Amino acid sequence: MANSKIAFERRRDRVRRSLKKVANGRPRLSVFRSSKQIYAQIIDDQKGHTIASASTIEKDLRSSLKTGADVSAAAAVGKLVAERALAAGVKQVVFDRGGYQYHGRVKALADAAREGGLEF
Repeated sequence: MANSKIAFERRRDRVRRSLKKVANGRPRLSVFRSSKQIYAQIIDDQKGHTIASASTIEKDLRSSLKTGADVSAAAAVGKLVAERALAAGVKQVVFDRGGYQYHGRVKALADAAREGGLEF
C-alpha cells in the first residue's frame, strides 16, 4: 500500500517538474481525482493563486449529475472550469494530470476543457 502511494507521488512530481520547463508563464490546469469526486483548478504558479476552479461537489453541478465519479461528471467539470477561466481572461494553460493516467475521467475533463475554449 505504501509503495503505491510513493510511486504515485513520484509520478506526480515528475509530471509537475516537466510542466515547469515548458510552461513559459502559462497557468496550470490541475486535476485531482478521488473515488467519488473530481476537482479541477487553474493555478498561477508564479503568484501562487488559484484563478478558477470547479468540482463535482458544487451545488449546481451536484444536482444535475447522477454521480460525481463518472466520465460525464468529469466532462461537466471540464466545461465549467473552461468557462470560468475564459471569464478570468485565461485562454492558454498547461495540463497537469498529476500522477493519473491520461485516460477515462482525466481525459474526459481535458477534452471538455478544450471544447470549452482552453488551449493546451
